[in-house]
Amino acid sequence: MKELATIGLLTLSNTFMTFAWYGHLKFAEMKWFNKLGLVSIVLISWGIALFEYFFQVPANRIGYKENGGPFSLVELKVIQEVITLVVFTFFSLALFKNETFKLNHFIGFIFLILAVYFIFKQKNIFYETIFLPGTKRFTEVVLKKS
Repeated sequence: MKELATIGLLTLSNTFMTFAWYGHLKFAEMKWFNKLGLVSIVLISWGIALFEYFFQVPANRIGYKENGGPFSLVELKVIQEVITLVVFTFFSLALFKNETFKLNHFIGFIFLILAVYFIFKQKNIFYETIFLPGTKRFTEVVLKKS
């Protein structure tokens, strides 16, 4: 359940952030918006981005392992980046008709899927040899499965 809540909140968060970052480019087609100065556009974008934080912060708090969630910090970041690109792709294709989805974009997404796979891939045991500060011996540390 926390997984779905985290992903849902991150999706809502990224939707607002995408509108805050790129919406003004589409809104420029509206005559009243085109008359606004840069400071006004920045303030409008900040207002939209505020809603992003209403979803992003709870998503990270719910999803983070240290708070009882299912995801590590790295996993949260990778999930967020993938969601950002998916939301951006739909946003750009739906609102900016001059944008196209090309082969290099598809290949890039394949690499992102691979990144998700490798970030979430877990082995039963990894061994790492580390030097303990203040000692002259090496210690084998077992990093347990998370």
